[in-house]
Amino acid sequence: MTSGSRLLLRGMIICAWLVIPTLIETADAKTDFKPSSSAAELSTIRGVVKATAQATLASQVQGRISRLPFKEGQRFKKGALLVALDCSKYEAELASAQAEHRGKKKTHENNLHLAKHQAVGTLEVEISEADADKAFAAVQAARVNVNGCTVRAPFPGRVVKTIVNEHENVFPNDQLISLLDDSLLEIELILPSKSLAWLKIGTPFEYAVDETGLRYSAVVQDLGANVDPASQTVKVKGLFRVQPDNVLAGMSGTASFDELSH
Repeated sequence: MTSGSRLLLRGMIICAWLVIPTLIETADAKTDFKPSSSAAELSTIRGVVKATAQATLASQVQGRISRLPFKEGQRFKKGALLVALDCSKYEAELASAQAEHRGKKKTHENNLHLAKHQAVGTLEVEISEADADKAFAAVQAARVNVNGCTVRAPFPGRVVKTIVNEHENVFPNDQLISLLDDSLLEIELILPSKSLAWLKIGTPFEYAVDETGLRYSAVVQDLGANVDPASQTVKVKGLFRVQPDNVLAGMSGTASFDELSH
């Protein structure tokens, strides 16, 4: 081998030793890659304010609306009367069922007394007991109807909408009134699913409400249970650090996350 060939071979060996570490570092960099959201994505997250509890209450019985104490937007306490129906028919049916039960119960008690003196047979005693139980069940059913004449608030909150008016006749399952509990407002957001690489419960963010033009401090309260495979997004719930007085359920806004948080 000539001296020129030896020099060329030595140069090739040196180049190989220089290139190999670079390739190893590049492979390691690819292995350590983590998905992240861009600053632009994190500053344009749209959301909506929602109440923690909402409900639309329906009628359990047929009847005429006699009272609607609360108007739309007004506040009420838990257990407050929201809707009252004319209950005279059901109250009369309850009174009749109670009277029937008293009679059947007396008959059964009398048969028990006579049975001690062997004046009636066991069959008569058992039949009178069954009649008394049946009459009691009728009382319970009538009482359910009476209770259905009044609709009370399942939680404290505000009236969103009254669906019926006084003096109107309603039937079972007819919607009566819509409510919400705004004592604790939530922020519902839709984030890119790759945000789950850094997003955690307690992650802070700012929420700018369109209607007020103000920004509010908030934190992530809950993460969605699944990722939407079509849009590659995940639902996230946030909570205001301090519940604002001028924000209402249904208001929209934009959430901003610190891009340095991940």
